[in-house]
Amino acid sequence: YGHSNQLRQARAMGDYLIVGVHTDEEIAKHKGPPVFTQEERYKMVQAIKWVDEIAPGAPYVTTLETLDKYSCDFCVHGDDITLTIDGKDTYEEVKTAGRYRECKRTQGVSTTDLVGRMLLMTKAHHSNIDEDLDYRKHTDNFGKGPKGHSPWTGVSQFLQTSQKIIQFASGKEPQPGDTIIYVAGAFDLFHVGHVDFLEKVHQLAEKPYIIAGLHFDQEVNRYKGKNYPIMNIHERTLSVLACRYVSEVVIGAPYAVTADLLDHFRVTLVCHGMTEVVPDKDGSDPYEEPKQRGIFQLVDSGSNLTTDLIVQRIIKNRLEFEARNQKKEAKELAVLEAMRRLEEEK
Repeated sequence: YGHSNQLRQARAMGDYLIVGVHTDEEIAKHKGPPVFTQEERYKMVQAIKWVDEIAPGAPYVTTLETLDKYSCDFCVHGDDITLTIDGKDTYEEVKTAGRYRECKRTQGVSTTDLVGRMLLMTKAHHSNIDEDLDYRKHTDNFGKGPKGHSPWTGVSQFLQTSQKIIQFASGKEPQPGDTIIYVAGAFDLFHVGHVDFLEKVHQLAEKPYIIAGLHFDQEVNRYKGKNYPIMNIHERTLSVLACRYVSEVVIGAPYAVTADLLDHFRVTLVCHGMTEVVPDKDGSDPYEEPKQRGIFQLVDSGSNLTTDLIVQRIIKNRLEFEARNQKKEAKELAVLEAMRRLEEEK
């Protein structure tokens, strides 16, 4: 949702947004192992509602040639710095030409922090659980080298505001003739498996209006165990709202799909993917009501990617990720130092 927020801001600066997505090879060379494959990333970026088009295999260093190739007036990046493997600013050329604009980085989220949560197995990131010092101590190993602390790679706490939800929400009410479809789940670490599922659900009707019910952290933890969800309810809300197939989100939806819920939202159809449905606390089927009404449908997304598999990918590359983050930190600190010196010389 940090990336989505950046794209939302970029789209607001112009009329048409083209997003360049790097290949696995480029990322491995400059940053370390990517978590998702390039095909997965292309699909995920395309599914973000502010994106008009993607440029697959975009070069890591943005040049004027690339901007001209796609008829772009300017390019946009966050206010954190990106450096090549040899420490150069990847936007130098377009900055000099006056074809660069900047948007604000989303406070309180970074890939680094999420990787830390996956590896630590604490529940301190869940909403309404006190953060323990143990978690804080360990997160420091992910974002920081032994010396110093970069403002771009560090870990800070994400704070949800109503403004952020309004910015992400479509704000569209269901219209007459819309098919109101309800889906529910954790939607944790929003990924291409979720995108494939929602896209399939979206294709079930001519005018679909998809409402996603998101379970509270404690509920997800009950049926998923370990330290799930990796993203708390606030973060999951924004991630799902950023998807072009979703019209509305119920924050903290009940685990059982009740008659009240179906009547309140005038739901025509309830869909679930091919993943296992864990019984409710009392042992009952959470989809009993929609099944009795004959409005329940299983949807095969054709994707086998799960949040579990993503966490496994991370764990497999754990040492590479730790090394990557510390290298990134060191490069950023060197740039900060150089910027400080330039200031002093003025």
